[in-house]
Amino acid sequence: MANDLVLIDVRDGYRVLTLNRPDRLNSFNAEMHTALIAALTAAEQDKFCRALILTGAGRGFCAGQDLSDGVFTPGETPDLSVTIQKYYNPLVRKLRNIPIPVLCAVNGMAAGAGANVAFACDIVIAARSAKFIQAFAKLGLVPDSGGTWFLPRLVGGARARALTLLAEPVTAERAEAWGMIWKMVEDSDLMTEAHALAATLAVQPTDGLALIKQALDASETNTLDAQLELERDFQGRAGRTSDFAEGVTAFLEKRAPRFVGRV
Repeated sequence: MANDLVLIDVRDGYRVLTLNRPDRLNSFNAEMHTALIAALTAAEQDKFCRALILTGAGRGFCAGQDLSDGVFTPGETPDLSVTIQKYYNPLVRKLRNIPIPVLCAVNGMAAGAGANVAFACDIVIAARSAKFIQAFAKLGLVPDSGGTWFLPRLVGGARARALTLLAEPVTAERAEAWGMIWKMVEDSDLMTEAHALAATLAVQPTDGLALIKQALDASETNTLDAQLELERDFQGRAGRTSDFAEGVTAFLEKRAPRFVGRV
């Protein structure tokens, strides 16, 4: 399955979504935004899809916004908030709220919104050649697509300020050391590792993983008391699933569990 701007590869239990504007380093235009949201929605509606890989075609993951896509016309004053509200904010919310784990495999440059879209995913792995850069300051702009929310939580306030104010690139090796990503792998191993992780996630108790995603996001703003109550409620929901019963039964029978996944 494919379209021009986002390639869709359906595997056993998961899908691979590939940004496909390699001649523009997979920078976003309106059409690619629409195609990616459609691909994510289709995956969410497919009960047999229990994990996603997001990656880019060619030599880079995503260079952020395509500035030649009509967002700026010399002599005119653009309202960039319209683009953010219409495209980037819905995309980040979709990646965070989709009830299946999303793995980002960063191949090459992830710049501007491209970096922050990667950080919106649940697990990020990167090729050794990959680089992350908050390029906004070089254009007189503010990090968007959740950048000012993700970065302080990933690397701390001091590093977040320096990365955004100086707009210096971060190598994959340093990104791993700083906790910005899950791990760095050799370029030749990137997609092999991504497929292995996605295949593992695709046989896990998917509804339980969705609750974990929600709980971790809620913890960013909850008090301890509020989080304890949320954990109580979520555990009640998880304990009523057939996957919990299967997990306990498999443990007692000393065998691998056979989780149903999405209900």
